[in-house]
Amino acid sequence: MLNVGLTGGIASGKSTVVQLLADRGALIIDFDLLTRYVEEPGRPAWNKIASIFGKEIIKDDGTINRRKLGEIVFQNPEKLARLNAIVHPLVFQEWKRRLTLLQENQGNEITISDIPLLIETNAQQHFDVIILVYCPPWLQIQRLMIRNGYNAVQAQLRLDSQYPIDLKVPYADIIIDNGLNLEKTIQQVDAVWKELNARNG
Repeated sequence: MLNVGLTGGIASGKSTVVQLLADRGALIIDFDLLTRYVEEPGRPAWNKIASIFGKEIIKDDGTINRRKLGEIVFQNPEKLARLNAIVHPLVFQEWKRRLTLLQENQGNEITISDIPLLIETNAQQHFDVIILVYCPPWLQIQRLMIRNGYNAVQAQLRLDSQYPIDLKVPYADIIIDNGLNLEKTIQQVDAVWKELNARNG
């Protein structure tokens, strides 16, 4: 099994690329979904987050209000670091469990883990291949404003909370430029899929 880590920056278009790779047969592990899983009510991450950040970030149904929590941590690097210290170890623990299950049950497949903070968490050593979905920072801001309804300041705060995408380039084995158009992205994904299959033997 080829173990691929896919990363990028916020609003770089990772979801589009991941879906294209899934359509071609890749097995996907989505770290955003893993994060939501470990933050479900009653799980260890939920308990710690609620105790640190208070009831104001808990919805009536008991789930975490991720938008409200984001507004808190993206304006305070110390609080963001505290949140990451709670969530990241639990997410990686769950990822390893699911990866092991895939390896046991799926055979010689290509597994792609969609992990936004791959570089930030120094997780490169866990993967055979690292793919970076790239788009220029000005386009990330533009997409965030359209997608999330942020103003320019809010979008910049979220961008600033992550490692700059240009500094992620040296860590990548493969780069997909998603700052062009969908047709160009599809062409790149087709080429990347062929390369991954060749590496998988």
